[in-house]
Amino acid sequence: MADHERGLGELPVWNLTDLYSSPDAPEVKADLAIAAEAATDFKKRYKGQIAPLAASGGGGAELGRAIGIYEEIEDRLGRLISYAGLLYAQDNTNPANAKFYGDIQERVTTISTDLLFFALELNKLDDDTFAAALKDPALAHYGPWLRDLRAMRPYQLSDELETLLHEKSVTGHAAWNRLFDETMARLTFEAGGKKLTLEAALHRLSEKDRTKREEAAHSLAETFKANLPLFTLITNTLAKDKEIEDRLRGFEDIAQSRHIANRVEPEVVAALVDAVRRSYPDLSHRYYAMKAKWLGLDRLEYWDRNAPLPQSDDAVITWDQARDTVLDAYRGFTPEMAEIANRFFEKGWIDAPARAGKSSGAFAHPTVPSVHPYVLVNYQGKTRDVMTLAHELGHGVHQVLAAKQGPLMADTPLTLAETASVFGEMLTFRKLLAGATDKERRKAMLASKVEDMLNTVVRQTAFYTFERHVHTARRQGELTSDDICRFWMEVQGESLGPAIHLGPGYETYWCYISHFIHAPFYVYAYAFGDCLVNSLYAVYEKAQEGFAERYFEMLSAGGTLRHRELLAPFGLDATDPAFWDKGLSMIRGFIDELEAME
Repeated sequence: MADHERGLGELPVWNLTDLYSSPDAPEVKADLAIAAEAATDFKKRYKGQIAPLAASGGGGAELGRAIGIYEEIEDRLGRLISYAGLLYAQDNTNPANAKFYGDIQERVTTISTDLLFFALELNKLDDDTFAAALKDPALAHYGPWLRDLRAMRPYQLSDELETLLHEKSVTGHAAWNRLFDETMARLTFEAGGKKLTLEAALHRLSEKDRTKREEAAHSLAETFKANLPLFTLITNTLAKDKEIEDRLRGFEDIAQSRHIANRVEPEVVAALVDAVRRSYPDLSHRYYAMKAKWLGLDRLEYWDRNAPLPQSDDAVITWDQARDTVLDAYRGFTPEMAEIANRFFEKGWIDAPARAGKSSGAFAHPTVPSVHPYVLVNYQGKTRDVMTLAHELGHGVHQVLAAKQGPLMADTPLTLAETASVFGEMLTFRKLLAGATDKERRKAMLASKVEDMLNTVVRQTAFYTFERHVHTARRQGELTSDDICRFWMEVQGESLGPAIHLGPGYETYWCYISHFIHAPFYVYAYAFGDCLVNSLYAVYEKAQEGFAERYFEMLSAGGTLRHRELLAPFGLDATDPAFWDKGLSMIRGFIDELEAME
C-alpha cells in the first residue's frame, strides 16, 4: 500500500547528489584516484619523518600542515564511503548497491593503509617532544584530536600488526557486519496474512489490537529461531575477533575500547549502570505493574510491553503534521534550531518511507563537514515515529553545528552525541504535553513518554549488561544459542520485572539488535544521553535566559571538549555519583504523576 493511501502523505526520499550523482559518476572515479595519489604522496613525504620534524625548530608548524593535508584526504575518503553507505542503507538487497558498497569499502581501506603510519608515528613521540611541538599554534589547533589519538598510545601495536588489522578489517568484522545486515534485510515475517519486513513486524508490537501484537510477536520469534544458528555464529565470531584484538592491545576490560572512544572514564559508566540497575524496581517494575492494571491483565505478555493505552489517540499522523510538530517545538526553544532542522526537509536530506530492503530503525549520518548530514527514518504515522524524527533531527542539528570543527574534530563521542537527539525529543514531547488539556490524553502521553524513557535507559542498560555477559563468557569458549538466549532472559527478567511474562520465543529477541553487531557496548550511550538530558532540561526549566546560547556552544564544540568541560557551564558534573540519580528522578516523577492519576 502506498504511503499516501495509508494517510501518511508524500514521504520524502533523500537526494544524495550533494555527495555524487550516481555510483558510476566520473567524480567517484576521480575522487578515488585523487585520494590514492594524495595518500601515496603523503606517505613518501612524511613516513619516518614525524619524530625528526617534531624535534626540529618549527616542527610544530610543519606537523600542523601535515595534519591539514591528512584531514583533506580523510574528508575525500569520508565522502566516498558515506555515499556508498547511504546507498546501501537505502536498499541493501540491491546487488548493485551491495557491490558498490563492498568495492568502495575495499578501495578506501587500501588507500587509507598508506595513511596509517601517521597516527602511529604521532603516538610514538615522547611526551616532552610532543608538548614542545604543541606550543606552535598550527599544531595546537589540532590539540583535541591529538589528545584523543594519544589516549590509545598505551595500546598501540607494532606498525606491521596495525597494518594487518586495518587491511583485514574488510574480510573480518566488516564482512560479518555486512552478512548480518543483508540477512536481516531479507528476512520476512508472516502476520495478518502478509509477509512483513522486520520494521513492519516490530511496528505491529505497538498496535492497539492485542491479537495483532501477539501474532507479530510469534512471527518474529519463529523467524529468529529459524535463523538462530547463523546469528549465534555471527555473535561468536565477532566476540572472538574483539577478544583477540583486545588481548593484543592489552585492554583490561571488555568495554575499555568503547570507553576510550567515548572519551569517558570507566568509573563514570559504572556509576551510571549501577544507578540505573538500582532503580529498576522503582522505575520499570513499578510502571509495568501499573500498565498491567490499565490493560486489565494480571501481568503483561512480552508483546504488551509497548502496547498503547486504550485511551491513546491512534489517529495516523501525516508527514506534514510530524514535520510541523517537530519544527514548532524546536522553534519554541530557539528559531535557529528550527531553521537548521528545516533544511533537512527543504533540501532532500531525509529518507522517510518504510520499504523492503531499507535499513531498519533510524539514524542521522554526518557524512563529512564539506557536505551535510542525512537522516533515515522508517515513518509509519505513530506518535513514536514523530519522536524518532525529533530524535534524529536533534542529531542532524548537532552535526551541522559541529561541522565547523573539520573532519578530524567534528565527530562527537557517542555519549554526548545522544544528548542533542534526546534533547530534541524532550522539546517535542514537552510541546505536545503542554497542549494536552484532557486528563486521559495527558495520561496516555505521559505513559508513552515513560515507555520511551524506559526503553532508552532501562532497556539499553540491560543490553549493556547482556553484552558484558556474552563477551565475558565467550573468552572461555564458543557459546551455544542456548547460552546466549539464557543471558538474554536473565537480564531482561531483571530489568523488566515480574509484571511482564517473558514467554517462549522471547529468548531469541537478541538476534535483531544491530548495535551488538556493529558497535559493541554502544548501547550505554543512550542511557548516558537520556539521564544527562534530564538533568540538562531541569537546568533549562529553572533558568532559560542564556541557556540556548550555552547549549549551541556545547553542540558546536563537536569533539573538541570532554563531557566535564561541556557540562561545566550548566553546573553539571557526570563524575558525581549523584548526577545519575538526578537524571533518573525525572522518569520517577513522571511515573509518580501517572500513579496519582489512578
